[in-house]
Amino acid sequence: MTIAEGALPVLAPPTGRDVVADDVRFHIIEVGRRDGPATVFLHGGGPGCTGWSDFGQVSALFGLERRCVLVDLLQYGRSEKCLITGPMWDFHVTKIVALLDALDITRPDIVCNSWGGTIALNLAARHPGRVRSLVVTGSMPVFYGPLAPLPEGARRGRNARDRYYGGEGPTREKMRELVGSLEWFDAGALPEATLDLRYEQSLDPEEMELAARSDSPRGQWQDLTAELGRVEAPVLFCWGMYDAFLTPDYPLMLARMVPRGHLYVMDRAGHHLQEERPRDYHAVVSGWLSRS
Repeated sequence: MTIAEGALPVLAPPTGRDVVADDVRFHIIEVGRRDGPATVFLHGGGPGCTGWSDFGQVSALFGLERRCVLVDLLQYGRSEKCLITGPMWDFHVTKIVALLDALDITRPDIVCNSWGGTIALNLAARHPGRVRSLVVTGSMPVFYGPLAPLPEGARRGRNARDRYYGGEGPTREKMRELVGSLEWFDAGALPEATLDLRYEQSLDPEEMELAARSDSPRGQWQDLTAELGRVEAPVLFCWGMYDAFLTPDYPLMLARMVPRGHLYVMDRAGHHLQEERPRDYHAVVSGWLSRS
């Protein structure tokens, strides 16, 4: 089976809803069984990422058994483009906990990619009773690696964002290059519909304004080394063998830093394996969640 044969249709996002929590506005999309285990999906930090762009495709599988809540993180998608002050991951955690309260979700499973995974790890450290389990893919909660320096001094994601929004500004071809070279193992399998979702969202005027700011609208960067040892929930680090940001030695280090860490490395996958190989991703993650 080729990677493309394992794909699922990429659909336009369904109508979601806004939820105000702790004086900020989140946009969420809910799919699946209302009576199923609550599962919150937190997306990555690339240009144009949203809950739907990162997890809409695979949510069709998870939704057969679970209540799936796909969140647009603050400063992304249709959520509020508020300025983040103070330590960035602490800020996000305070707002996500308020969102869970507003949704009457007490102890969900949280499934994450990249940016969202770092938020979730900090949430689990600060509020251990609010998380049942975590699945983390491609996240960078600490600024060092076990074997070698991280690519571009741990700034590859920020540098890619600067290049995308810099120069002549966003273009569809720049988005294709970004996703194809940094997020997917097989760039030739990238669906045009996925490219459209990301590119069109990246043109949001408020997102472009944030990208152009010379100050720090995303808050102060935090290293979570001290926090990881306080994560009581079981964590599955589900990684692509060819992640362009963080090779598999990095999540192996993370799995040893949390008390209940597990690691699965998927072949023929990059940074967004939940999009590139959704059926395999669902099989691994759903099986682990049911036993964690």
